[in-house]
Amino acid sequence: MVRRPGKPGMTLTEVVVVMVAAALLAVLTFPAVRVFMRSFESQGSARTLINSALAAARAIAAREQSYTGVRFQAAGDPDNALNAEQYMVFIIHDPQLLANGFRAVDGVKPVKLPDTIGVMDLRYRTDAADANDFGSDVIDSDADIADPRRLYDTTTFSVVFSPSGRMVMHKVRTRNRDGVPRPGLTESRDDVFNSLENIRSADGAGTFVQDDYPDLGLGAELSRDRFVIYEKSRLRDAFGRNRAWTDYLAQLKPDMIHINCYTGSMIEQQPK
Repeated sequence: MVRRPGKPGMTLTEVVVVMVAAALLAVLTFPAVRVFMRSFESQGSARTLINSALAAARAIAAREQSYTGVRFQAAGDPDNALNAEQYMVFIIHDPQLLANGFRAVDGVKPVKLPDTIGVMDLRYRTDAADANDFGSDVIDSDADIADPRRLYDTTTFSVVFSPSGRMVMHKVRTRNRDGVPRPGLTESRDDVFNSLENIRSADGAGTFVQDDYPDLGLGAELSRDRFVIYEKSRLRDAFGRNRAWTDYLAQLKPDMIHINCYTGSMIEQQPK
């Protein structure tokens, strides 16, 4: 095809070249944009979301004049902890369940954390036989090889506020609102905390396993005043290559996030 003088335009060949170039730019650019957006989501939004949840828990504690907290926990089966969605569940002290029993706050839905990040306290239960044991230890040895259940343990913890709004160290043991230990389907239809059996059942109820399974790291535990935010993709990589996942977690310890006991807000660096 020949261009006529004074009539700007493009030949078919030039159009094809432009289209191919645009396609190549899209292939090269879009993944980079997605990575950038995920990075923004994992760092900025997660911190804002967590701070907002902590502030909301303080407000509920003052309103209800009861110990209230934010429970970090993965949804569903503990054996899928590596890929499970992690939530923030609002919990409130209910001594009618147990002396240190907590249940989900009525009318407040759990909040899902961004898919790219997770939160953990770097601690796990040392007594896997007693759901009433409050002892725990820091994950810092090569013996802590990739184990989905231990991961489920360390990504399950609570931050608790007193009725005066101060963050406190409080014994926590979550349970369904009916107070039934390891309930069957007819014993509790609580759609938040329930038994492992009900959660695994197609006709069951519940989203988060309650603290009656010490072999899974789910039992009585002190609330926390610090945690780390990690990248799920990097942790999956550590598991996938059969490496001790503490290699990656050790890099996070200097970035441990503390919580101001007076304001309930996150402190990026440990106070001196």
